[in-house]
Amino acid sequence: MVQAVIPKTPAGVFGIQRFDVFLNHYTMFMHMSDETDNNSDEVQFEETDEGGEASSFRDKEKKLREKLAQCEKERQEYLDGWQRAKADFINARKAEDESRKTLREFVKEDILSQILPVLDSFELAFRNKEAWERADKGWREGVEHIYTQLIGILKSNSILEINPVGAHFDPNKHESVETVETDREEDDGKILEVTQRGYELNGRLLRPARVKISEFKKQKS
Repeated sequence: MVQAVIPKTPAGVFGIQRFDVFLNHYTMFMHMSDETDNNSDEVQFEETDEGGEASSFRDKEKKLREKLAQCEKERQEYLDGWQRAKADFINARKAEDESRKTLREFVKEDILSQILPVLDSFELAFRNKEAWERADKGWREGVEHIYTQLIGILKSNSILEINPVGAHFDPNKHESVETVETDREEDDGKILEVTQRGYELNGRLLRPARVKISEFKKQKS
């Protein structure tokens, strides 16, 4: 075997020193590697479960959508309820207004009906021509003016006279108090005289006119 001989020269001594340094570094490295291997079981890495996070996100999204759908449903229920309440209120207001209007009409009808006998008295006085003409002219004019005012009040409240002289008898508006025979067939049922005027309120009969009518009877030959 060939044995290398390191000369004891300054150069040889320097080479041995460099080798000792290398050997020391190597020994320290190997020792650190062993410690690292021994402690490898203690090193823990945090794993990221991407699939779990995605599943959790989908669950949250689903819950949010369910809550949104519930909110939309409740909103629609509240809106429908409000619209029904509003419609009921409007209908109630209309019904109340109609009821008030009807009540006013009945009150007006009752008051005006009480005025009609006063008008009848005026008209009876006017028919008695002889007594009327004997009265003072100024007094007559005053009474006629009051009568005109009353007629104006009735007209302003949509009350119209029914004075159907010459018209044919209508049982819906007239009340026959007397019949007068006639030999003219075309005059059958014609109103000859109004004994008491009738009145209408807004197209509704307030009081029928009392009338005398002609009745055709064929003469015996």
